[in-house]
Amino acid sequence: QVQLVESGGGSVQAGQTLSLSCTSSMHTISRYCVAWFRQVSGEERELVVAIGGDSDGRTNYADSVKGRFTISKDNAKNTLNLQMNSLRPEDTGVYYCAARGNSWCATPPLSGTFGFWGRGTQVTVSS
Repeated sequence: QVQLVESGGGSVQAGQTLSLSCTSSMHTISRYCVAWFRQVSGEERELVVAIGGDSDGRTNYADSVKGRFTISKDNAKNTLNLQMNSLRPEDTGVYYCAARGNSWCATPPLSGTFGFWGRGTQVTVSS
């Protein structure tokens, strides 16, 4: 059973930086398509960024975070990272780590194509 655990959320001012991490219990991060999603209460869960397994490696960023967020992997630690720079109030939400049982990500990488989810970590950006 794949387990995903997010960490690193918090509250910051607009323009500041946060880093999120997602640790897996297996070699999920290196093998599979993994992603970060976010959700605001009452709204649909939306993709932040997805990255394929190491045999693929392609990334798919939401337009709203391009140039500000960077996804990366630390395969030795089975960890997926999200570096978030120049944060905006609209980046506020619960951030979820997700994994798909394939090395390639679906196009588009909709939330329904991911079968494994973490419990989420809250990110709050104030103006």
